[in-house]
Amino acid sequence: MTGTASAAEPLVRGMTWEDMEEGAAFRTASRTVTETDLMSFVHLGGFNEPLFYDARHASEGGYTGRLIPGALVYVFAEGLILQTNVLHGTGLAFMHMEFTVERPTYVGDTLHVVVETTGSRPSSKPGRGVVSTRCGVINQRGEEVAVFTPVRLIRGRDFEAS
Repeated sequence: MTGTASAAEPLVRGMTWEDMEEGAAFRTASRTVTETDLMSFVHLGGFNEPLFYDARHASEGGYTGRLIPGALVYVFAEGLILQTNVLHGTGLAFMHMEFTVERPTYVGDTLHVVVETTGSRPSSKPGRGVVSTRCGVINQRGEEVAVFTPVRLIRGRDFEAS
């Protein structure tokens, strides 16, 4: 390896808490939820509820398609956020969140997330900050299907590894 290669900066670097100013927002890429996604999640997580694997049962409850568990909606949304690299190498801890399902999500729905910073402040320990966001999960019809509000510990510009 040459000296230049070893000194090369990473192409991907997440934002520091100082970069995450209150009111700033971004949108993630989109992802379509498949039947395979549903079945894999139901089996992996033990979500053995007829609502998720019995179409007739879900239909009797007034649902018009293969219903996706809210937990899977959250998992996809968090994955879409991480795929933006906004926290790549700067995220330190996921501290808290509230999660609300606004409407059903079905197999075949395509989701993206709009992330808005609602708070950003230094933490009690130097080199770190606490960032709060509102993450709206939006389907292909522009409907907000879920909202979650994570609070994260994020590295600062002056972060020093301990």
